[in-house]
Amino acid sequence: MGKVIIAIHGLGNKPAANIMQEWWWKSISEGLQNHTKNIYHKPTFKVVYWADVLYDQPKDEKCTDPENPLYLDEPYEPEIFPQIIKDHAVRQKIMDAIVFEVNKIFLNDDYSLNFSSLNDLIMKKYFKDLNAYYSNGLNNSQQPIRETLRNRLKSVLVEHINDDILLIAHSMGSIIAFDVLSLFSDEVQIDTLITMGSPLGFPSVISKIANELKLKNRKTHKLEAPSSIKNNWFNFSDLEDRVAFNYKLDDDISESLNGIKVFDFVVNNNYTTRGKYNPHKAYGYLRTPEVAKKIYEFLSMEPLPLYLKVWYYVRTIFIK
Repeated sequence: MGKVIIAIHGLGNKPAANIMQEWWWKSISEGLQNHTKNIYHKPTFKVVYWADVLYDQPKDEKCTDPENPLYLDEPYEPEIFPQIIKDHAVRQKIMDAIVFEVNKIFLNDDYSLNFSSLNDLIMKKYFKDLNAYYSNGLNNSQQPIRETLRNRLKSVLVEHINDDILLIAHSMGSIIAFDVLSLFSDEVQIDTLITMGSPLGFPSVISKIANELKLKNRKTHKLEAPSSIKNNWFNFSDLEDRVAFNYKLDDDISESLNGIKVFDFVVNNNYTTRGKYNPHKAYGYLRTPEVAKKIYEFLSMEPLPLYLKVWYYVRTIFIK
């Protein structure tokens, strides 16, 4: 049994799978180096890649034409600006009030949805990937998109069933993760879940999840943290991230039967490239001190191989 980090990306087309995995790990490494102690060796790390299910070609990091649909406008870049603590107290109060009213307007007590046509229109226009996921559409291989995406994550989790898994889910990836962990709790199990920039708090998403769980003979419409999470669920949101507008998931998701609840953290995602600031970007979330700390805490529990223990002991004695 070992420590394994599995990640699943979010909305939109992406660079090729191998490049994306490299950039995610660079972001994680950057956060660990800047905000924690060094880790001794790289753990097993895998990104569950699903952009190719919805897009014919990946974004091309070598493309220089901004008008080309394959132009990659937000590549990984090392942190340019240092972490700055922003005072969002007023913004936070306003957002809390708005979210409360929005949920009252759109969600009924049984988690059925009011104004469903309006919600579907918004999702179709602004969240095309999510709309494809919920519309039961087919991919180019004539396979259901939702089933395909879930199976990709599920198969990797099952592959590492005997390992301690940290699952990091960004954006729409957090919805796929929640679905897999909830619907297949008898087949998959993880140690810790990290969600970043999650839209799980959207009324339409809550309603759709609750409806599907009802079809699975759950006794209540109230969303619960998946019982397949053994130890922790940490949710991270930047208050300027519009995808994570409902940034407090513990208001919408109750404690699981095995006592796991969501712990919400407000962070400052300072991802900036070519003068463009994007507080939703995964690379920025991964290198925040709060996310880095939780990744480090997970990894630091791993026992070192004997040869590494000997090497580090010798190094402390003879190398100044």
